[in-house]
Amino acid sequence: MRLKGAWDVEQRGFGQTGLQVSALGFGAGQVGDEKVSEHDAERLLNAVLDEGITLIDTARGYGLSEERIGKYISHRRNEFVLSTKVGYGITGYEDWTYDCILAGVDEALRLLKTDYIDIVHLHSCPVETLRKGDVIRALEDVKQAGKIRVAAYSGDNEHLNFAIESGRFGSVETSINMCDQRVISDGLAKAAQKGLGVIAKRPIANAPWRFEERPVGHYCELYWERLREMGLDPGMFAGRAATVVRDTGDTSSSNGSASVAWNELALRFTAYQPGVHSCIVGTTSVDHLRQNIRVLEHGPLDPDTVAQIRSRFEAHDRDWVGLT
Repeated sequence: MRLKGAWDVEQRGFGQTGLQVSALGFGAGQVGDEKVSEHDAERLLNAVLDEGITLIDTARGYGLSEERIGKYISHRRNEFVLSTKVGYGITGYEDWTYDCILAGVDEALRLLKTDYIDIVHLHSCPVETLRKGDVIRALEDVKQAGKIRVAAYSGDNEHLNFAIESGRFGSVETSINMCDQRVISDGLAKAAQKGLGVIAKRPIANAPWRFEERPVGHYCELYWERLREMGLDPGMFAGRAATVVRDTGDTSSSNGSASVAWNELALRFTAYQPGVHSCIVGTTSVDHLRQNIRVLEHGPLDPDTVAQIRSRFEAHDRDWVGLT
């Protein structure tokens, strides 16, 4: 199924949840930054929907994100699947408790100006807390009450593995990209077997190719290190990675068309991994948003390119666990 925006955006069934989501989702973390003006936030959020993106992912911890989604697009609620994350940051409640989850969902409903939320994740909840069961039971109870449609987990590594194997979640969100591939070999297959919806976060690995030198202290430093060790470069796939998007007017990176080539290679690698239903990319630029939609119009990378990227990771993997 496809909806019409400026470009076609592929829509996919989200596991066995009954939801349909766009292959490219919108990560609403950056739109919650107070440095982004109210005018720009309103324009961006409406552009997301106008272009045919139908999954918007936010969280309690994303600044003004939930509030702005409620303020600027709650009147278009029937046009998108809404995903958020809870577990912490509610005044008067201890983090990662049954009551904190209940209160967190109610606060999200208030901020988002909606009667229900499609997907609610436990946001990087540690496995020790998951095993106790109270926070999972809280999600199940708010689902039973009709406040949410899908009880979900967002996280990585052993925490994610427990969530998948527990059989108590309808979907998961986890890091999947060229520099973060461990879940591809195991977790995605298990999630598919259980009929879980899967959202890939960090699909372009936080764009480490932006930096010529190690970005010490930057959130993508470890991905930069992995990319260098793997020895990947878009030029090595010339003639096999299909058309590289150029001249799109994107000004989000200083590296010009080279960064666009990287962006295409990375985004198509993640979006078309078997078992991935949507990959969420954050931006504050409408032009960047449209560029990403156009990238995915090219479809999957050819199998040889995917195999080479996979083999490079496996050959250099030195305890390269998923980044949380």
